[in-house]
Formats: sequence, structure tokens, C-alpha cells
Amino acid sequence: MNILEVKHVTKQYATHKALNDVSLVVPKGSIFGLLGPNGAGKTSLIRIITQITQADKGEIFFDGELLKPEHIYQIGYLPEERGLYKKMEVGEQLLYFAQLKGLSRKEAMHKLKDWIERFEIKSWWGKKVEELSKGMQQKIQFIATVLHQPKLIILDEPFSGFDPINADLITQEILKLKQQGSSIIFSTHRMESVEQLCDDIALINKSEKVLDGSVKQVREQFRTHIFNVECTSPQIILPDTYQVASSKQLDNNHFVYEIKKPQHEANNILLKELLNQTEIIRFAEMLPTMSQIFIDVVNAHQPNHILTAQ
Repeated sequence: MNILEVKHVTKQYATHKALNDVSLVVPKGSIFGLLGPNGAGKTSLIRIITQITQADKGEIFFDGELLKPEHIYQIGYLPEERGLYKKMEVGEQLLYFAQLKGLSRKEAMHKLKDWIERFEIKSWWGKKVEELSKGMQQKIQFIATVLHQPKLIILDEPFSGFDPINADLITQEILKLKQQGSSIIFSTHRMESVEQLCDDIALINKSEKVLDGSVKQVREQFRTHIFNVECTSPQIILPDTYQVASSKQLDNNHFVYEIKKPQHEANNILLKELLNQTEIIRFAEMLPTMSQIFIDVVNAHQPNHILTAQ
């Protein structure tokens, strides 16, 4: 079951086409990475989902229903450009946003008590937002985004302005929200966060979806079949079907080789070839990072060419 289905969405701004026939699905209870370089169309899609703007063509289904105005109460949106009122006090602002999302003042106070304790922000309650650091303001906006326990949470660069400790705090809260049943769209340029958090991803480039699938499927699709091998032999001899990409000697007189094997050949065959010649210290496949995949796909992208993880 999917919390969100985007079907053939197109959006044109004057002479710029922001989205061109984009389709994707966000499974319920998942963290979905919406990726792409600046100007790719991610923010345009988010604004259509949150009904800030409308698509020129296509349809969006929310929890099985065609997207309609009342669904906004079941969505939480943390925009990249933050939207707090700088002259308002923190407590007043949190209560205001909670009531905009349909909570009564009593319900909001009850829920806020828990968040205030978890984020250790009791002393901020009466302060104006402009008195807080950027990271503190980020915490306030994060709470405002998730306080009403929305079915779908959209986080656009949620770690912006955070030091590593607070970034880890928000990471743990995102994972808790997933465990509690929320579905999360996570838009970021931090590929290490994608690998850590996301179940599925879609990559948008030049207004088009160019890659989608689970993180596991995507990494599998872009395997290089190159292995990092540390052993005790200064020389290894392999059949011509293998390529030794590099080699070096370590300070402990061990040797490291990068070996590319034929795509469809079992790993054990390479391992057997090596075991007949040397003692193996380490044998590990060099899987591409999401950052490497992001760069490679964006650089190689041609219009109307979609890669789907199998």
C-alpha cells in the first residue's frame, strides 16, 4: 500500500518546465529519498503535493484518494526556507501552528510537553524566535512540522544548520516517527543520510525522473564488480578475464589489489584463484556509494532516458 502516488505530473513556469511527466510512489511506513541537483524540480513537486501550487497535468493520490484540500491536515512540511515568525515567542508560535493543523490548544499543550522534554527546550518557551540560533530555530520548526502526527511528513534539507550532535538527535526522531507509522519524504543533498535513513529513492534531474527503486536495488544496479583484496603476496597471477585496476604495498608488508571480475562470474571463483597463490587478509567488494551513483547518473543523464532498478 502506498501513502502517495504521483502519476504523470507536469509543471510549466513561463519558459521553464519544472516537471516533465514525473511518476513515483511512496510506500506507507517508509522513508523515501527525493533526490536531485539544485533546480531539478524537487521543490516544485513538493509544492504540488502540499497544494501550494497545482500541476498542469497529471494526478496525485494521497492514501488511495485523489489529493484534495483536507489532506493538508494529514501532511507535515518542513521547507528548506524556514517559515517561523521571528517576533513571536516560541511557545505562542508552536501553539499557533498546531491549531492551524487542527489540534485544540489543550491537545497541542499535551503533545508539546513531551517534545519540550525530549529536545530540552523548556527555557526557550518565552523567547522570541529571533533570539535563537539557527539550529535552535530548526528544532522549533521540526516540532511544528510533526506535532500533529501527520500520515505524511515532508522534510526538505532537515539537517541544515545542525551540528553533528543535533543532526543525530533529529535522525533518531525521524526513525522513531517511521516506527510510529509515519511515512516520510526526505529531500537532501547529504547522500550519507540517504544511505543511513532511506528505504527507497527517486532521482530527478532536469525536470525528469531518471532513477528510482529501493536503496538496495539501486546500489546493486550500479555494482562495479571491483574487489579490494589485501594479501601477503607481492605478485598475483589471474586469468585474462580479470583486471587488476591498482596495487600497492602497505607498511606491514601486506599488499592491496583492486581487482575487477567478470560481471556474471561467482565471487568464489576469484577467491579460489587467490587462495591458491596467497594468504587473504581482506576480501571485500567495493560497492558504490549513493553519492557516487548520484554524480554518475546526473552526469550521464539524457532526456527521456529512465533507469529503473530491477
